[in-house]
Amino acid sequence: MEQSSARQPVKITNVRVIDPSRDLDAHGAILILDGRIIAAGPDALTMGTPDGCLVLDGDGAVAAPGLVDMQARTGEPGAEHLETLASASQAAAAGGVTSLGLLPDTDPVIDDAALVDFVMRRARDTAIVNIHPIAALTKGLAGAEMAELGLLQEAGAVAFSNGRTAVADASIFRHALTYARDFEALVIHHVEDAHLRGDGVMHEGERATRYGLPGIPEEAELVMLDRDIRLARLTGGHYHAAQISCATSVDTVRRAKASGVSMTAGVSINHLSLNELDIGMWRTFLKLSPPLRTEDDRLALIEGVADGTIDVIVSNHDPQDVERKRHPFAEAHDGAVGVETLLPAALRLVHNGYLTLPDLLTKLSTAPARILGIDAGTLKPGAPADVIVFDPDEPWVLDRKSLLSRSKNSPFEEARFSGRIKATFVGGRLVARYTMDGAAEIVA
Repeated sequence: MEQSSARQPVKITNVRVIDPSRDLDAHGAILILDGRIIAAGPDALTMGTPDGCLVLDGDGAVAAPGLVDMQARTGEPGAEHLETLASASQAAAAGGVTSLGLLPDTDPVIDDAALVDFVMRRARDTAIVNIHPIAALTKGLAGAEMAELGLLQEAGAVAFSNGRTAVADASIFRHALTYARDFEALVIHHVEDAHLRGDGVMHEGERATRYGLPGIPEEAELVMLDRDIRLARLTGGHYHAAQISCATSVDTVRRAKASGVSMTAGVSINHLSLNELDIGMWRTFLKLSPPLRTEDDRLALIEGVADGTIDVIVSNHDPQDVERKRHPFAEAHDGAVGVETLLPAALRLVHNGYLTLPDLLTKLSTAPARILGIDAGTLKPGAPADVIVFDPDEPWVLDRKSLLSRSKNSPFEEARFSGRIKATFVGGRLVARYTMDGAAEIVA
């Protein structure tokens, strides 16, 4: 396959086109012109091939909207040794993620319009996927004073979050939801009571007791989630629970939605794929926030995704280097990289019969784009041509050394996957593809 330019016409042929935004699942083709979708599906089969067109034979693979990950972190600004916008975007492209929602817990914190502008300019100059800053909900993420939501939104922030920490003061969170409602903005919140978490480092239960480690009770999540839902109901603000991890949280969100609360919820692919037993003998790459919980919790989360209680699946990409992870389990930092393994790990839900492929792509692309209010997650004519082509059945084994992320702390090291990206297009431009020997190649 040759390299494409931003304005070169592209035609992807011989593919199964899945576009959840149009309930489309059919054999067809995709025609791209000037960076936008001209046609996608059976209609594109009869269209001619423009002069100078890049033609990609999909060989029966799946073509779908690029993934939208609304929960990712980089080290830029402030900790570029962990991840830069450039390296994060290359890892994302290799994983089929064409839009990244970047959380504000950087150094300095993204709580100023000038910093939003900085991130957007750096992304424009160095990133090969779409970067969408999520600005701080409170100044310095301290939870004491609201950030200037209007100015941050005007600068380009697509949503607001308090990063890894929850806003403990209910009155401040109530005001934040009220202001966000007036600006028609989204509030994404980490649902964990810091006092109930205390010094906990893993799920509170038999295993933590056996290890002699302080646990994190599920009530740390439930208390904050319940409070947030009550305030969302009171204010009418657009509220999104960033990640839930417990079976009881799924029931809580299910009841809230049934009662008419305007809210959405997410779950990380780690919590749909792994449980506390996978930590084994102190595998610090599986030390996460929220912690991995029980197998019953994992199965309840999957059920919540399948029945629509949980709206989106995220990578929770959180790069940490060896120096932060090479410690006793209790002292290691939380976090794992995830954008490159989001799709193959999520495809296990399809292979195991929990979800259909169109339903999975809804959770990974169309739904997060709708919640963030960004122009993505669709193949409708006129939309930006963010497109992925992938083989849902190709077997492969993850070698973390092959990851493009600057940090290599993957919880899926040496995991066997079925399903792999073949090519990723952003704005009609080919940015990543896999070579015949299975190596990711950045084209842009």
